[in-house]
Amino acid sequence: MRQYAVIGLGKFGQSVAVTLAQSGEQVIGVDSDPQVVKEMADKLANVAEADATNDKNLIALGIKDVDVAIVSVGENFEASILITLALKDLGVPEIIVKAKSDSQAKVLEKVGATRVVNPEKDMGIRVAKSLVSPRIIDHIELSSDYSLLEMSPPKEFVGRSLKQLDVRAKYGINVIAIKHEQGDVDIAPSADHIIKEGDLLVVIGKNKDIDKVKKKE
Repeated sequence: MRQYAVIGLGKFGQSVAVTLAQSGEQVIGVDSDPQVVKEMADKLANVAEADATNDKNLIALGIKDVDVAIVSVGENFEASILITLALKDLGVPEIIVKAKSDSQAKVLEKVGATRVVNPEKDMGIRVAKSLVSPRIIDHIELSSDYSLLEMSPPKEFVGRSLKQLDVRAKYGINVIAIKHEQGDVDIAPSADHIIKEGDLLVVIGKNKDIDKVKKKE
């Protein structure tokens, strides 16, 4: 089990922290606002009021020992930089920082962020992609070349097994899970699994290969 610190408990930070905690992960939540900390006390087992720009406070909270730190301090870009620098100096191996623009992202990466996220931009891209391709339920870009996609199957896929379709050879993609209409999920489905109407496919592959499947009716 990995240990996480979520610094900044606004809407984004709360969502990340609570989701991790509900998944059984160990989470330290940190915010400078006492009211926010009070509200989060019944949602997180470990939440503290502190100025995270002070590395002594981070050490006192045990944050130097976490595996991943997520920095989400809202509008205060200067604080994001200072906290990122402090986390890097403490030796936190993975530092994920929220940014509001590409220019902020570049700065944060230079001072030590291992990954920068822009929730509004990312959600906008995902919504746009789902509108362009109505069968696409969700689209997550893993890199400039690869994506993970949740989609309804093309008509020619329905009633056929994964072995018959041989999507890896024909399309260069992998079906890593199938969500059924009833709500259950098959992780790493067998080659004999037959795709049914109402199923959702979770696929991963190169963007150019995924685009070919997206164009099928």
